[in-house]
Amino acid sequence: MNALPDSSIASLVDVQSQADPRQVAIQQVGVRGVRHPVRVAADAGAAQETVARWTLTVALPAEKKATHMSRFMELLAAHRHEAMKPARLCAMAESMLDLLQAGAGDITVDFPYFIDKAAPMTGARSLMDYQVGWEAHARQGRRTDFSLRVVVPVTSLCPCSKAISRYGAHNQRSQVTVRLDYAAAPALDLDRLIGDIEACGSSQLWGLLKRADEKFVTEQAYENPKFVEDLVRDVAIGLRRLSGVTAFEVAVENFESIHNHSAYAVVRGGPQA
Repeated sequence: MNALPDSSIASLVDVQSQADPRQVAIQQVGVRGVRHPVRVAADAGAAQETVARWTLTVALPAEKKATHMSRFMELLAAHRHEAMKPARLCAMAESMLDLLQAGAGDITVDFPYFIDKAAPMTGARSLMDYQVGWEAHARQGRRTDFSLRVVVPVTSLCPCSKAISRYGAHNQRSQVTVRLDYAAAPALDLDRLIGDIEACGSSQLWGLLKRADEKFVTEQAYENPKFVEDLVRDVAIGLRRLSGVTAFEVAVENFESIHNHSAYAVVRGGPQA
């Protein structure tokens, strides 16, 4: 297909920049579900290559008909090779406001994050994956807010089952979902945060375990029973100590091994006074 000459491009009608007579403001409009590579630098180590799902939106004034959808993709392409940190994502959201001439905008990026872990007894190495989400909320004339969400799987063993049984106790995999809100982009050590959350379970998980490791994990969980209430409270206590956090939420779901339903608990709060 032949390219249009510059004079033809200049004469094309820009419909989306026209006025809209309905006078209804739109709080968020943009692109969602965009799969795009990203280099995540979430701790002191090297940046990690992964594939993320992106949502980029801006606020649209009542008098404006539409936003420029292509500019969101241009923004992603421009940041393709940068190591993405919380501060970089916030700066990207701020530049999005200028690019689309918007008063407010939000960027959400969700990605699998991998940690290289050594098994507890044999030291066998394997990768564990965790689902992570970052959000940047930019407003003209204000500091950009940042939020983090991370999903951490652990093992929990039932204290009641252990207490009433002659031998054994039922245990299950639990999912700990943590959300942290910051007034500004934090200096984030994601590996340490995940490790602190894992330490609150009856046992943490590994991708690869040999027999000696499996024995250790089974016995460790048995000696460290946790109700869903214990687990959510222990995680919440640790989150209260984090610097820069304005609000947090921790939700724990135990996928029960002896019921066809889950046990569930949520704690919301802010930093410890």
